[in-house]
Amino acid sequence: MYSPAIIAEAVVNGMLTGAVYALVALGLTLIYGVLHIINFAHGALLTCAMFAVWGLGALGVGPYVAIVPLVPGFFALGYALQRFVIGPASRGRDGNVLLVTLGLAIAIQNGLLVLFHADTRSLDAGDAFEVVAVGPMLLSQPRLIGFAVAVAVAVLLWALLALTDTGRAIRAVAREDLGARLVGIDVRHVFAVTFGLGCACLAVAAGLLMPSYYVNPRVGEAFVLIAFTIVVLGGMGSVPGAAIGGLAVGVVESLSGLFLGDSLGQIGVFLIFILVLLLRPAGLFGARA
Repeated sequence: MYSPAIIAEAVVNGMLTGAVYALVALGLTLIYGVLHIINFAHGALLTCAMFAVWGLGALGVGPYVAIVPLVPGFFALGYALQRFVIGPASRGRDGNVLLVTLGLAIAIQNGLLVLFHADTRSLDAGDAFEVVAVGPMLLSQPRLIGFAVAVAVAVLLWALLALTDTGRAIRAVAREDLGARLVGIDVRHVFAVTFGLGCACLAVAAGLLMPSYYVNPRVGEAFVLIAFTIVVLGGMGSVPGAAIGGLAVGVVESLSGLFLGDSLGQIGVFLIFILVLLLRPAGLFGARA
């Protein structure tokens, strides 16, 4: 039986990891909340962001510094993809959007395989194994930094949605896009901005993940699977639900790894996923149909 100190350390480390998971899920749930579609290209775009961080790292740019140029770059990429590829190709049909994002994911993944092959790459980050003593607990320094940055991004995203004209337009389109059109809101622009914000969240997440994770052309699939679980747990389209769900999933994964072993750490996560679907399909913070 593990001591309370070890269990407490596992819980705190799980929360630190869950904050970065939540950041990936925030982009996914924001896109769903406004466009009302599941973005199947989310994992492939995260992989692109991680490769971009790795590439800048090869040029001597640290992963946290790389976030600064990558956020506007991936916002612009997401805006352009939605405005000039996904939107026109879908012809206004949600089913077509799903197919377009799925095709985009396959194209991106195969393009990365051509460029980088199936090799696994990682950054030679000097602080990847650094720990910080907090009382009796030893906490990972990269995870502490990731937690702080993820919280800051979540607060900035909340401020954008709650306090700015762009945020009010996004919330109006999410609530009723036809009504938004009638009052003069450019709905296509709002869709593209929302998609861009989702991709910007991925750029931040990539910079936080790369100090302690590897990257290959398929790595985004694992993270987006966890992100989808978080979105379902918190409620489809709920930004607070994604934040709280990410922390909860991180804790469950950490405790499952402690008691069952690292190779079985995600069993608890997917058991929760199944239970939520059975008992509360709308999620913890989702609106009932």
